Amino acid sequence: MKKKTDITVLVPIYNQEKYIRRCLRSLLSQDYNKDNYEIIVINDGSTDKSSYALDSFKDEITIINNEKNLGLPASLNLGIKKTKSDFIIRVDADDYVNTNFLKILKLYLEANQKTDAVACDYLLVDDNEKVILRENCLKNPIACGIMFRSNQLLEIGMYDETFLLNEEKDLRIRFLEKYNISRLELPLYRYRKHDKNITNDKIKMDLHNEKLKRKHKIK
Repeated sequence: MKKKTDITVLVPIYNQEKYIRRCLRSLLSQDYNKDNYEIIVINDGSTDKSSYALDSFKDEITIINNEKNLGLPASLNLGIKKTKSDFIIRVDADDYVNTNFLKILKLYLEANQKTDAVACDYLLVDDNEKVILRENCLKNPIACGIMFRSNQLLEIGMYDETFLLNEEKDLRIRFLEKYNISRLELPLYRYRKHDKNITNDKIKMDLHNEKLKRKHKIK
């Protein structure tokens, strides 16, 4: 029987062989008891050498291999359904985190029971990990670096699998209808900006922005 942990870290991956090792090294180097958190990587039908890169970490992480590409929200939902942890946090495969990332966010939620979720500030970095600027996680929110209470994510229905982009914006809107997200003014997350960021596809972004407006009646 699978041992219950405090925290589950979800890492969705699709063709990120270049970055996934850096991401996982940062997560496995946390200043937090390794028995008390788990890392679930959802490999969404990668066609590059991501599977090979993951193989060297197979004894330290849980890997879900999708036989075909299901899309980001469906992959994340598979990870959410698999966890038994009290807290869930997402880290993208091309990003990485501070050593105290998990510990500080969990301490914040434990110390502030009226806070439902907490997001940390982040540093925007380039492909060589040079810091470009520091971002406020509430003014310029991203999909990652937010620690949720697992039962609340399940209660709102997890990710809408029809949103292949903007899945995090849709989730946030639905979450905030009932719960709250606080800001932790520490840049514990490193968001990597590079040519292959999915948000660079303007046509797809515009389509999903319109879809988001229709669903939530945003003017």
